Amino acid sequence: MKILSDLTTNSKPWVLLALSALAIELSALFFQYAMDLAPCIMCVYQRVAIAAIFLAGLTGCLGYRHLIARMLAHGLWATGAIWGFFIALEHVEIQENSGSLFFSCDFFPNFPTWAPLHEWIPFLFEATGDCGDINWDFLGYSMPQWMVVVYGLYTAAFVVIIASRLIHAKKL
Repeated sequence: MKILSDLTTNSKPWVLLALSALAIELSALFFQYAMDLAPCIMCVYQRVAIAAIFLAGLTGCLGYRHLIARMLAHGLWATGAIWGFFIALEHVEIQENSGSLFFSCDFFPNFPTWAPLHEWIPFLFEATGDCGDINWDFLGYSMPQWMVVVYGLYTAAFVVIIASRLIHAKKL
């Protein structure tokens, strides 16, 4: 258990976290630009959540020796993983109830006025697709369903690491 507890006090696990999130962001861009699959609002929000996980990995990698940097990295990781999980679940629900007026998404991202990501970085955060469309699946699961799995794994890893740190701290 001490091995899990000590993972975040080393740079390599943080690099792995950042690289995994970067791979997902690059995959999203491949789907968008190489496969011509337009991202919807929910896709864009999930990209923001993955970006938070990437920033968590980067912050942890650069500041793993400092408690405040690790706390910031943990906060970004938790926020990205848990928020992304709920966004992906909502996206799955929209797809399953496509055509219903009660299950739809906005036309424009609801970013804060001080951070209009869709205007600053449109190639990554501009939504042009419909949330209810299922244009891709793998092994019978749509992209949002796979993202539920991805965010579930990020969340589970976060919970295991934090739980092991808390258990180890109590033993001291």
